[in-house]
Amino acid sequence: MLLLKTNRDLLLKPLQTVTGIVERRQTLPILSNVLLQQKAEKLTFLTTDLEIQIQTSTISGTESQQNYALTVSAKKLQDILRSLNTNAEVSLTRQDDHLYVRSAKSAFNLQILPAEDFPEMDEEGKSDVTVTLKQSDLKKLLHHVQFAVAQQDIRYYLNGLLLLVEDQRLIGVGTDGHRLSYLAITLDESQKKQEIILPRKAVFELSKLLNDSDDMVSIEYFQNKVRFTFSDIVLTSKIIDGKFPDYNRVIPTKNTKFFEIERQTFLQALQRVSILSNQSEKFRGVRLILGQNNLCIVCKNNEQEEAQEELEIQYDNEPIDISLNITYLLDLLNHINSDTVLCALENANSSVLMTIPGNDTFKYIVMPMRI
Repeated sequence: MLLLKTNRDLLLKPLQTVTGIVERRQTLPILSNVLLQQKAEKLTFLTTDLEIQIQTSTISGTESQQNYALTVSAKKLQDILRSLNTNAEVSLTRQDDHLYVRSAKSAFNLQILPAEDFPEMDEEGKSDVTVTLKQSDLKKLLHHVQFAVAQQDIRYYLNGLLLLVEDQRLIGVGTDGHRLSYLAITLDESQKKQEIILPRKAVFELSKLLNDSDDMVSIEYFQNKVRFTFSDIVLTSKIIDGKFPDYNRVIPTKNTKFFEIERQTFLQALQRVSILSNQSEKFRGVRLILGQNNLCIVCKNNEQEEAQEELEIQYDNEPIDISLNITYLLDLLNHINSDTVLCALENANSSVLMTIPGNDTFKYIVMPMRI
């Protein structure tokens, strides 16, 4: 039975949207599949890994002979469509438990599994809180915070990003216990306080799918889930059940020593000295030695090799010799686009607060280390 005949790109683009969460090897074979549902000219694509679900729709270009629903390997179908010429005409035909994909002289036979076995997430009722903002604002928030989120930490609540609605602000916070990144976005309307911990995988998937545009995205908070709706895409994610650390206690407020430095100059100097850091170690230390209008950056490794850079800065305070994780500094400098960075610290044992001059919505805190 012919299901549809359409342009290759009309199938490939929505398929690429939903396949980011699909793993080739799954404990349940059907989780490697995409659910295709056709109603009139509307073709819906849906995938899930049981924690995250992504759905998008397209106009198939030609009206189907009838409505249908089936599941087929998401990655295999995507690879097949990618291999075809741009704008090639593609036909999908179902025969028993197989889907035939044909284009010109190419033909592919894929196994399908019943749509009724596909584990769709349950529909939620009315959301507790709904927030609407520009896609570019949410993308900016995720970009400035996600790199600080922990990876596979035994403290499971750190393996996600705090997304907090409070009054007229949407706040994002990521931390791995050694550093913390914070960004606040101003909303059009005040909301009641609501917070969730969004899993790391959902954060990175959202970052890929959001456009850097003024088009809107809505965030709906439910008891155990959160739903993002934008650009014909609906991403639903379970949330991490746990209590996120009180980030306000981590942000230093009494640092009295300050210096401002050009971001690109600082970044390039750190990149150069990092050549002689201990590359194999997770925590790669760098010494920042503050003196009168001078910053000395020093890296050593286990072979007793050393790299050193000196930069001129405006600093008129007591000398400080502090050691920090160089990876944490590089992460920050690579993720912001300001011309300068303002650093505030108190002594060699206090955490460093790094901000963007004239911008109180972004904060980055790095704990000192002993090397």
